[in-house]
Amino acid sequence: MTTRSASKMRRILDCVNKSSKLMARRNSVWTAERTLTTPYDKIEIPNCTVYDYVWENLEKWPEKTLSVCSATGRGYTYEQAFNLSNAFAANLRLKLKIRDGDTVSVMLPNIPDFPLIAIGILGAGGVISTINPIYTPHEVQRQLIMSKSKAIVTMPESLKVVQEALKLAKLNIPIIIVKTNGDATPENTFCFNELSEDVHVDKSCLKEVRRSPTDTCFLPYSSGTTGLPKGVELSHRNLVANMQQMNVSQIRNHEDTTETHQDAVLGVLPFFHIYGASVIMFHKMSIGAKIVTLTKFNPDNYFNTLEKYKISILYAAPPMILLMGAHPASTSETLQHLRTVINGAAPLGSQDVERFLNKLNRKADVRQAYGLTETSPLAIMPPVGIENYQTIGYPVSNTEAKIVDDNLRPVGPNQAGELLLRGPQVMKGYRDNPKANSEVFTVDGYFRTGDVAMADEKGLITITDRLKELIKVKGYQVPPAELEAVLREHPAILDAAVVGIPHEVKGEVPKAFVVLKEGQKVEAKEIKNFVKEKVAPFKRVEEIEFLDKIPKSSAGKILRKDLKATNT
Repeated sequence: MTTRSASKMRRILDCVNKSSKLMARRNSVWTAERTLTTPYDKIEIPNCTVYDYVWENLEKWPEKTLSVCSATGRGYTYEQAFNLSNAFAANLRLKLKIRDGDTVSVMLPNIPDFPLIAIGILGAGGVISTINPIYTPHEVQRQLIMSKSKAIVTMPESLKVVQEALKLAKLNIPIIIVKTNGDATPENTFCFNELSEDVHVDKSCLKEVRRSPTDTCFLPYSSGTTGLPKGVELSHRNLVANMQQMNVSQIRNHEDTTETHQDAVLGVLPFFHIYGASVIMFHKMSIGAKIVTLTKFNPDNYFNTLEKYKISILYAAPPMILLMGAHPASTSETLQHLRTVINGAAPLGSQDVERFLNKLNRKADVRQAYGLTETSPLAIMPPVGIENYQTIGYPVSNTEAKIVDDNLRPVGPNQAGELLLRGPQVMKGYRDNPKANSEVFTVDGYFRTGDVAMADEKGLITITDRLKELIKVKGYQVPPAELEAVLREHPAILDAAVVGIPHEVKGEVPKAFVVLKEGQKVEAKEIKNFVKEKVAPFKRVEEIEFLDKIPKSSAGKILRKDLKATNT
């Protein structure tokens, strides 16, 4: 037997032994108190920042590609990214006066510069707050105010939106532009390319940075279980713990980067969302993978990129799995390099997975994971090799779960209830929102997910329904309260309620129920256009229904179930 064959055999035996241990421990997942523990190996959480964690093994793969644009081939090696991001970090402190704990907003599509900008902000001691690049000025200004941003990074094509947002917010903060061509830098802006390529900048100022693992490093905005967007405070420890959890052998989906091997991961899920930022961007930087960015999604680009860049790991949302199961360009040839496909963002049916596997025409590691912005995001994951496509698996390492009834009492196997989670990846809390924190954290420190789940006798968890009011459009969260507030700004509208209704392609879409002020008349089309001007495309109201009165409880809460019942 050759040395290489012997090494491979040892790895296989090691996996078999670990799988055997996992099987043996599954019966102990349920505790006597009806808590769900994890069967996965315990992790040690390094006492470091995300910046230090990501660059820890840089010397192992300096010449490997960190990020590359699928359309243009423009990209960076790990060594280039390290040097450029540090120069950018130094200039953030020296020229823009960013200090420890200051928030810098990032409003970008998935471009190869995104990882450099994000890690550069952390290197400067800052906090990253991401904004969807298709947001309107109305949406952007609200987040800039809530996050107390001291600067914003964006593209030239988004500059007008940002400028209008700053006017609305009455803010005067620096704008950093990322140029991907030779155009001149717009007036009164900084150029990321110049800040990062400044070979004369004094990087010694970065020694002044003092950030601890418990400090907030990432501030995405989520609607939680209900209501308007809230700032989710994720610490360095939260993200580092979650990356360590992803590395555990029973669930990991990457192979080690070596001189002869580098996993290629498709950066199609948005980096401005926690799924893309943590799982695809930061974690894959920490293991030396190649991140292939897809700025604009269309089927031809998507399938061409999968084949051309030999994508081995794909993190997907349901619309992408559905596309791969139905599109003519989806063939065993275009999908030939895929080794692992992880679905997240929303549940997926077994039949949808089977259609995809028929196109693939071979076995692959296909699993359905579960996470939330508030859990950094990964919280529950099936083991490698599972062929149950409905389950989301077991709590990840160092994580506990409970399924509870309406009185927060734990239920047993095969009983439905709200899913609660506790672990090192759970957020610090919602920024400046003690009321929301008191609603989502129990007295014993569990986070209330707002999702209805069930676990079988072995502890395998399945999401069965959603308690939360969020509408999921193609995996994006749409909070009804936000649309209701926009609707009530219309001069003819007295009251409004929004619910999600089923849609063949998008999963769900928003439908608005509207009560007009006395004597007012307005067409549904006009209301749709009014909302359209104020929100991103995925939040647009698809249907309008006029009512005399919005059904509400005695406490004044909208009875959304009653409204949804009219659409069944």
